Amino acid sequence: MIRILTLILATFLALPAHSTEIQRVTTKSGITAWLVEEHSIPIVSIEILFRGGASIDPIEKHGATYLMTGLLEEGAGALDAPAYLTATEALAAQFSFDSSLDMVSVSATVLRENLDPSMELLRLAITEPRFDDVAFERVREQVYSILRSNENNPRKIAAARFRALSFGDHVYARTLAGNVETVRALNTQDMHTAHKSAMVKSRAYIGVVGDIDAGELEILLDKLLGDLPDDGPLLPPLTQTKATGGVEVISFPSPQSVAVFGHGGIARDDPDYITAFVMNHILGKGFSSRLNQEVREKRGLTYGVSSFLVPYHRAALYMGSLSSANDKITEAMDIVRAEWARMAESGITATELEAAQKYLTGSYPLRFDSNGAIAAILAGLQSADLPMDYVNTRNVAVNTVTLEDINRVAAYLLQPDNLQVVIVGEPVELED
Repeated sequence: MIRILTLILATFLALPAHSTEIQRVTTKSGITAWLVEEHSIPIVSIEILFRGGASIDPIEKHGATYLMTGLLEEGAGALDAPAYLTATEALAAQFSFDSSLDMVSVSATVLRENLDPSMELLRLAITEPRFDDVAFERVREQVYSILRSNENNPRKIAAARFRALSFGDHVYARTLAGNVETVRALNTQDMHTAHKSAMVKSRAYIGVVGDIDAGELEILLDKLLGDLPDDGPLLPPLTQTKATGGVEVISFPSPQSVAVFGHGGIARDDPDYITAFVMNHILGKGFSSRLNQEVREKRGLTYGVSSFLVPYHRAALYMGSLSSANDKITEAMDIVRAEWARMAESGITATELEAAQKYLTGSYPLRFDSNGAIAAILAGLQSADLPMDYVNTRNVAVNTVTLEDINRVAAYLLQPDNLQVVIVGEPVELED
């Protein structure tokens, strides 16, 4: 069992100033969770991540997992949608269900006094969703609305095209919610199939925080997840970006152009990942970053520009985005390329490193601001295959990064010649 920083929990959860432990709890059926007991607040938060997400949708059922997760609160067991929501509200239980390309997530925060009936409602949603026709058609109409909105959103258009250029025929080239044609072809049986594929015990990562002990949690988890399938479809294969640089313009009537840019990135389990994380903060994360200072503050070419690491489970990208007036987007992208190349060639300064380390270590405790946030962190650490003591060692790792480390990683990770750019708008005088 590992002790979390006392200051984090004492400050942000208003807990007594004592050490709090992360416990690894394994149930009789083999389900594993990480638990932080905190009995001074009568609340229990649970975060469950199921590996796979939308990436396991068959190509002809693209969008099924996204639609399925939108239906999990729309009736379960003997309760139709109105009855289920009424029962949830009566218990003051908070449930949410979401999906990404790599995960389906389940979040729950409930009162200790209502723990048993709340967990029974959650169990029904997780293991016995109804997928009634009425609810299915209503939620599918909501998905259609999202898809139509995305078709008129320059940033969404640019991001979708960038993924297509990056991943070709790999599942990561798809959009999360599918498209109008594939969603129109879905039916309620597809929802049952997607549910059985996406929510399986062997791919669950669970974090629990609150007024519950290990023995209670063992029993709770076996009841909550015990009826799920043991395993699901094969995960997609590993892949690398197919994009090799260049500019693609998608015409879109707007006074501004949106640019999404990037190239291959770095995997989360790479030994250099933390170094790359610190490096990216200096290049394109936040007000003091080089990109923000050069593109926005000095020249006023954009309201915001950023870069970010994207470590998918089966691939990795290093991306960025900005928007600028049509007659300024060329200049803005020229500066981005120049800064990409400057850091690759010359690295960073000791002053930049010190400032980044101070910010990243100082802001880290702010993430631990609620039981639900901590439960999500615990589940996320497991899904990234990080050790239980990461909450204590993360800041040490950030502070251990040296100038030489960053300059070495920048030299190979930043690839200005391979920077793929997708611009949506009506750019003026754009050159490759």
